[in-house]
Amino acid sequence: MIPSLAKNDCSALWERYKFHNDPKAKEKLILEYAGLVKFVAGRMAISLPPSVQQDDLISYGIFGLIDAIEKYDMDRNIKFETYAIARIRGAIWDGLRSMDWVPYSVRHKAKELEQTYARLEHQLGRAATDEEICQALNLTRQQFAQLLMETSYSSFLSLDDLWSIDKEGGNSVRLIDTIQDQNVPDPVAMVMFEEQKRILTDAINKLPEREKLVIALYYYEGLTLKEIGKVLGVSESRVSQLHTKAIMRLRGRLSRIKKRVLE
Repeated sequence: MIPSLAKNDCSALWERYKFHNDPKAKEKLILEYAGLVKFVAGRMAISLPPSVQQDDLISYGIFGLIDAIEKYDMDRNIKFETYAIARIRGAIWDGLRSMDWVPYSVRHKAKELEQTYARLEHQLGRAATDEEICQALNLTRQQFAQLLMETSYSSFLSLDDLWSIDKEGGNSVRLIDTIQDQNVPDPVAMVMFEEQKRILTDAINKLPEREKLVIALYYYEGLTLKEIGKVLGVSESRVSQLHTKAIMRLRGRLSRIKKRVLE
């Protein structure tokens, strides 16, 4: 679960920073909420290979925390921790992508698996089973399990990076980028955001029940893969497989929708 931080009253610090631009108040806010960065980095580290150091994740996350403090709107009815965690995740994700820490071979396998899910589920009109995926890829169940383990490193936090609105991919919209309020709301952006939420909700609702539960517990309840395993009565590696399959299904379905939009 998201840690309860800054239990003391921080309103005075927020007022000093937001209304008087007090740099010392900003520094104190960063220290006050620094535990959020460690929390997010710790959760993300579980899904990453050992070669990725948690200290690196924390370093990236600090930039996200600073960005969140600078852009947080006190007038909105949004808890700062909720807003900041999305920004911290995004900053860590951007840092990892800049490292290009996933080998090309793994990215290629992940793309092939995603396309296979999309093609089969379009043909079948339902969620493809593991047996059907294995047959399509000419893999044994053991090889399929190994593939899921390898591609899990390329699929974490995919829900933070779902949609591109032009063919070149240069104009991308992430859910975390829609949290910030604007002085004058853009009706087009609001409609597009609501449509994205509807599409994503529909895609999640079509997942097999156990995969849907993993998504809910991981992204909405804030549980780790190990904690989800205890809830479901399965191993952490099995939860990782379920998470990877769910992400691949979602990405496959959303990629089909994106192609129709851009045609």
